Amino acid sequence: MLNLFGRRLCSKAAAVPLLMPRFRMNNMTLYRHNFMLNNLAMRSMCSKADPETVKITFLNLRDNSEKVVDAKIGEHLLEIAHSNEIDLEGACEASLACSTCHIILPDEIYDDLEYPCDEEDDLLDLAYGLTLTSRLGCQVFVTKDMDGMTVKIPEASRNFYVDGHVPKPH
Repeated sequence: MLNLFGRRLCSKAAAVPLLMPRFRMNNMTLYRHNFMLNNLAMRSMCSKADPETVKITFLNLRDNSEKVVDAKIGEHLLEIAHSNEIDLEGACEASLACSTCHIILPDEIYDDLEYPCDEEDDLLDLAYGLTLTSRLGCQVFVTKDMDGMTVKIPEASRNFYVDGHVPKPH
């Protein structure tokens, strides 16, 4: 059986919540309820500690330069590289459409990660200097286990977008 509510056609099962009686609260209960919710929300927003960080070393194989950075857990390595002015291209801006953020991970970290998806595997086939522990920086998210690891950035990359294009943070 179908009922017509305004211009919308609804089944009786979908209309049940609309037909249920509404509970009334007096003004004081409503005020106290909203005050408690707002107070909890404000406290949770203000008391959030800085996200946990780990130390990660980026080793650029072009010039053997090293840079140790604080990496927030949950961010991907491409984002961390860009926010710390490390020369890792990422021409597609982490949309999984290029291989310019190709990185080389330590064996023990690589083994702990999930296996790359088919799209990442296909793009890694195009990467310069592919190794057994190669991944795309935009697909590797920082975990606590990565504290103290060294990420190697290959000597070159294949940028099919525009030679040398490095996106700027928004």
